[in-house]
Amino acid sequence: MLNKGLRDEEKIRIDNVLKTLRTLVFVPYPLNHLQKSDLEDLLKEFGLNFESLINYSNEDLITLLMRLHFDWEHLEQFADILLELSKDENYNFTDKALAIYQYIQQESKVFSFGINAKIASAKAKK
Repeated sequence: MLNKGLRDEEKIRIDNVLKTLRTLVFVPYPLNHLQKSDLEDLLKEFGLNFESLINYSNEDLITLLMRLHFDWEHLEQFADILLELSKDENYNFTDKALAIYQYIQQESKVFSFGINAKIASAKAKK
């Protein structure tokens, strides 16, 4: 486990990367080469790229994110980003986003109407 200071630094780092990812994915689709490159660079912060996102099983992706010290909010934001990326015809991460939302709902031990609505929305997009 990380001590409090390192945990806070890690949380800030994850927050910053996720914020930047969010700004990059809310762009017109399909993604151009420069946008894909920028997204790949940010995904590398988490040891990911588009190919590994496609190839990871849902469980392996969640395990990786938990090892990176993602909290429930970070997981939700990452799933939101995956859903947004799924609007590009070249990528479909809806199943992975759905798995993350379901993991949050089950493991956080707190029922969230917001997460529940996102689960229903992701299921409708499948």
